[in-house]
Formats: sequence, structure tokens, C-alpha cells
Amino acid sequence: MSKTPFLAAAILAVLTLPFHAQDKKEAAVKPASSPSQAVLESWNDVVRKLTTMAEDFPEDKYDFKPTPAQRTFAEQLLHAAGANYFFTDPAMGKKMPAAEDPKRDQFKTKADIVAYVKKSFADGAAAIKAKGDKGMSDMLVDPFAHQQTRVSDMAYGLIEHNGEHYGQLVGYYRASGLVPPESRPKK
Repeated sequence: MSKTPFLAAAILAVLTLPFHAQDKKEAAVKPASSPSQAVLESWNDVVRKLTTMAEDFPEDKYDFKPTPAQRTFAEQLLHAAGANYFFTDPAMGKKMPAAEDPKRDQFKTKADIVAYVKKSFADGAAAIKAKGDKGMSDMLVDPFAHQQTRVSDMAYGLIEHNGEHYGQLVGYYRASGLVPPESRPKK
């Protein structure tokens, strides 16, 4: 059996490969997001996760907590949403909130908590949009570190804070025998 036809086909394929590769046009590289858009994209990602959890978790489990020392599911959401105002209020030139955590008894139902979570995150997104690219470098005073910080850095701090609470709430789902929305198969 002769290897010549096989060898000739292989050489022809190798020689014509570069020409076929040039026929395919590469997709243009997307430009980087602007400073405020990058902050807003990160903000909205954690918003989506926490809002989905707030809407998804069964109302009869909203007062569940894995151990007596921990916050309830509802208190975790209220804490995360309330903390956003430590960014939003000073970024918009308002006075800092008086208390860190809204009280659970002010929010009687799951719908009340979901509405507060949505409003808190919408207020944060509005602040980011209002500051725009130029405003991301404006200075604020971090109330916990008692030092100046940029608007963008304060926003990223709250994004991280909310991401930590997202992670804690994943544990609440698992301890309740539920699968968190982000871990479910995508349709």
C-alpha cells in the first residue's frame, strides 16, 4: 500500500491551512468600560444575585438562622441593603445614616423586605450614574476607617460587602435544604 496519496493530501492540507485561517475575520476587541460603567456593572451583578435570593427564598424561612448567634435571612438582607446607604448618602451629598441595620420589625413581610432591597440597590445605581466617570474620583470620608476615599473605592467596598453577604446567604439556602439560584442549572 502506497503512502504517497496520504502524504500528498497531508502536505496540501498543511500548505492551504494558513489561507483558510486568513479567511476568518476575528471579532473586534470590545473597548474597556468607562470607570463609572465598570463600577455599575459590578454593582448590578451583586444586585441581581441578592435580589433574586430575596425574591426566591420562601417567606416562611425568612426568620431562619443557622445558629442562634447569626442574623436571620431577613436580617442579612436588611443589613446588606441598609449598608448601601453608607455609600449612597455621602456620594449624593446627604448625611450619613444614623443606624447601620434597619430593624426587622419595620418590615413585616417578605414583600416589604424585597422592596427595601430593590430600592437600596436602585439608589446605589442611581448614585453611580449621577457621579459619572468624573465623579468616581471625588473624595468621601469613609465612616468606618475615618479617612478619605474615592467614590469608586467606596462603591467597590460596598460591592465586596454585599458579595460577602451573598456568600453567607448561600449557606442559609444549603442549611435549609435548598439550592441557591446561582447554583441551579441554567435553562
